[in-house]
Amino acid sequence: MDKVMRLASENGVMIFSKSTCCLCYAVNVLFQEIRVSPYVHEIDQDPEGREMEKALLRMGYNVPAVFIGGKLIGSTNEVMSLHLRGSLVDLLKPYMGKF
Repeated sequence: MDKVMRLASENGVMIFSKSTCCLCYAVNVLFQEIRVSPYVHEIDQDPEGREMEKALLRMGYNVPAVFIGGKLIGSTNEVMSLHLRGSLVDLLKPYMGKF
């Protein structure tokens, strides 16, 4: 849990992902199209990945788990819902265009 929260607080837009997850890929592409470069942490490439995944599950989410400004936004459904309502861009404005 500590590593998850530390990484989320250190990075403006943070996605905990798995390299083989198509939903993770879709969320990452969405952020790129919005012109936001998230920090993507592939938990399946991290020796502590299983513990990180358990921590995310305790928070109520699996990958992709998206944090913006240190706050857990949610997974694919929450991110896409925010995007369809037009609210995602507002949350991401401070991070837009930073490549």
